[in-house]
Amino acid sequence: MSMMRKLLLFTLITVGGIGLGTWQATSWWTQETKPAAISRESTPIIVTIEPGSSSKMIADRLSELGVLRSKSAWQLWTRLQGFKNRPGGFQAGSYSVSPQESLPEIADKIWTGQVVTTRFTIPEGWNIRQMAAYFQEKKFFTADQFINAVQQFPNSPAAPQTSWLPKNLFLIEGFLFPDTYEIPAGSVTPDQVIQQMLDRFKTVALPIYQANQNQDPLKLDLLQWVTLASIVEKEAVVPKERPIISGVFTNRLKTGMALGSDPTVEYAFGIIQTPEKPLTLTQVRTPSPYNTYINPGLPPTPIASPGLSSLQATLTPQTTDALYFVARYDGTHVFSRSLAEHETAQEQIRDRVDNQASPTPTVKSKL
Repeated sequence: MSMMRKLLLFTLITVGGIGLGTWQATSWWTQETKPAAISRESTPIIVTIEPGSSSKMIADRLSELGVLRSKSAWQLWTRLQGFKNRPGGFQAGSYSVSPQESLPEIADKIWTGQVVTTRFTIPEGWNIRQMAAYFQEKKFFTADQFINAVQQFPNSPAAPQTSWLPKNLFLIEGFLFPDTYEIPAGSVTPDQVIQQMLDRFKTVALPIYQANQNQDPLKLDLLQWVTLASIVEKEAVVPKERPIISGVFTNRLKTGMALGSDPTVEYAFGIIQTPEKPLTLTQVRTPSPYNTYINPGLPPTPIASPGLSSLQATLTPQTTDALYFVARYDGTHVFSRSLAEHETAQEQIRDRVDNQASPTPTVKSKL
């Protein structure tokens, strides 16, 4: 056989070998990266990747759960990301994975941090105790764990991240912004929730104070602003009345009158009054830093988390001559300029209730 023929034969064998090897490698990769199960009845599985987990540790965990065919293919996929200089890396968190997903689909989720999230909603006007009960009901953590975290927050490692909070603040009531949140699922901690809500206050509410504080007739500092807004939030039922309720409280603070707000007494006792079970005279006369019938000025902290409308209304109250208001029990109020007008409004509301043959409630009023 001539040299030329030998060279040609060698070339054909080499190319064929390479082609065969490439085909075998491609077949192996295709097979090993396929979904671990093809049954349509397979349900997603939540897997939690702990911080600091290596590629091998993740592969071991996914293999145990039955969503990964080949640990070797997983390691090869990981090395390929390095060859491609792909930014990022596997991220800690909880992920929803399925045996019906391919290896690249699962790996991409964890590489790009597509964590499973859970949602929670805090309504305007809730206080810390109400939030604690809500989180326990959602099985995030116990009510006591949340309350303890709130009480410890000023001394927690996260506190320096909130240097914008009022100095010497001993309770962050009022600064946990009411809103709907998404948070990574899995092991949710009170500190995570608290930090997220404080961050939202800083982003959404704080700029309103910074932009409007010069218009505020009372020149309230940050703590006073949120405290007064929390009382407005608890008193106002009809949105259009927020500015005038704020105006009444502004007039009272200017003249040195006590605010006389029922919600501050309710907060002191940890209760919510109802028409069937109103505040008693004994409760209204019980001394407390939060009793605004006894103490002039504002209570030491907010009594709830005010929403944007109440925060805005507190900075820009409606100009009014009113010093009193009384609830009609349909959500609206009667506003009065004098005590005589106020007492007349109270009597009219009581008469209306009596005529409807309903139990006579204690009428909410600002005395």
